Amino acid sequence: MSRNRAQAAATPPGQEGPPRRQRADARRNVDALIEAARTVFATSGVDAPAKEITDLAGVGVGTLYRHFPRRADLIQAVVESGIDAVADAGPELSAALAPAEALTEWISRLAGLLATKRGLASALHSADPAFAGLPGYFRQRLGPILETLLNTAVAAGTVRDDVSAEDILHAVAQLSQPAPGKEPEHNQRVVRVFAEGLRRTTVGP
Repeated sequence: MSRNRAQAAATPPGQEGPPRRQRADARRNVDALIEAARTVFATSGVDAPAKEITDLAGVGVGTLYRHFPRRADLIQAVVESGIDAVADAGPELSAALAPAEALTEWISRLAGLLATKRGLASALHSADPAFAGLPGYFRQRLGPILETLLNTAVAAGTVRDDVSAEDILHAVAQLSQPAPGKEPEHNQRVVRVFAEGLRRTTVGP
């Protein structure tokens, strides 16, 4: 039995409404805090004051610390939420675009996730034990999606077949590291050049 079902089963008859509303409110608060933190981290860095985040989310500082006791917890939630969004985009792009275009656009979105202004991607390379699970989560969520997009494009004959999904993930992560004196748009442009280089070109006689 899931935790939600166990909670519902433990709720006395006639009191189902309030706990359900409380859980919905808590979920909305968490979502608002993650979205606000993503915006604030991108403009002010991961060490931005908590009040800057809570003001944007429309909640109190106590709510922030109730859901995310440590700053590392919030950073991890922001990174994982971004990873989930990129993973979820894979099937949508595959349905809407030709295989090579879907792969290129997905790689661009991955670069957008990693190349944030103040380097949230650095958590993937951090020695901080609080972020020890992020590289594994990154590969677990994004590896299969990228492999499907890549294999589809290779099967269509529009993308080279000598590069693996792991190669691409590693290359994009490296290319998305903040460059001194450069804005994130620089990283995204370089990644797009890399993605275009994956395409198979037809050489004339």
